[in-house]
Amino acid sequence: MGFEVAEFVDNPEPRCPVALVLDTSKSMTGERIEELNAGVATFKEEVMRDELAAVRVEVAMITFGGRVMVPQAFVTIDRFEPPELTAGGKTPLGGAVEIALDLVEQRKKVYREHGIPYYRPWVFLITDGAPTDGDLWRRAAERVQAAEAERRISFFAVGVEGADFDLLGQVTPPSRPPLMLQRLRFRDLFEWLSVSVRRVSTSAVGADSIQLPAIDGWGRLPS
Repeated sequence: MGFEVAEFVDNPEPRCPVALVLDTSKSMTGERIEELNAGVATFKEEVMRDELAAVRVEVAMITFGGRVMVPQAFVTIDRFEPPELTAGGKTPLGGAVEIALDLVEQRKKVYREHGIPYYRPWVFLITDGAPTDGDLWRRAAERVQAAEAERRISFFAVGVEGADFDLLGQVTPPSRPPLMLQRLRFRDLFEWLSVSVRRVSTSAVGADSIQLPAIDGWGRLPS
């Protein structure tokens, strides 16, 4: 029995996939990367508080700092061991978003092959800069907009101080503009994310709308 078959036999629950697309470029050095690491750890801890969400929420991590990497492919959050992120290099944001979209589509194909119901995947981007990989972000933006229009993903973007919010606004759907993170409140952001995905993962698969919590001061619309 292959690993994928075994994992779905052991846990046939519907899946709620979340792809974290995290900027680890040089400008994230110091307190920024430290708080980002703390936020990711908080995300796991908070989702694990809900027994049902712990076996339904799946996480993948895509980082972009110098080059795009996938330190974690999709696993249920009870098996997620957050790696220690370090900062360095440029900001290949466009390539990172494209890889995240590819991973999501590949994972949905696996669910379908094994008869596993799934919630609409979330792709959650955090960045403090502008893309350095040319026009790849434009292609990524087109893919995001098409996937959103077809209700294949829910895409979110949060910019740390220094992010290009005009550009992020072209990537995100009009109904969900990018937010600016306040005072490196990564832990508050990831607590919000954990509550949000717990609500989604314990709802009915295919539910039209889930009331997400208020952002409680960790973010605001850029001025």
